[in-house]
Amino acid sequence: MFVAGNVLTAVATILDYVLWLYMWVIIARALISWVNPDPWNPIVQFLDRATEPVLAPIRGWVGWRMGIDLSPLIVILIITFLQIAVVQSLKELAMRMN
Repeated sequence: MFVAGNVLTAVATILDYVLWLYMWVIIARALISWVNPDPWNPIVQFLDRATEPVLAPIRGWVGWRMGIDLSPLIVILIITFLQIAVVQSLKELAMRMN
């Protein structure tokens, strides 16, 4: 049973890293949007392609409030919730399996 616990720990750790990395991609996209970025820049294109599928539905649901796009903030809050609720639950379950 300890093997399943170790695998679950690995899955939880990888999920935590992926969520953490994606949060920083969202932050980079938000910071770059404050300036007038070159749309042909490969980094800007990557950030747009990586974040737009997640931000667009939330932007459509929430919309623009007072001229501010709140979708990156909402996505960061969702990522934080997932890290606390899902990742920690997986790690605790893995500890009980060991």
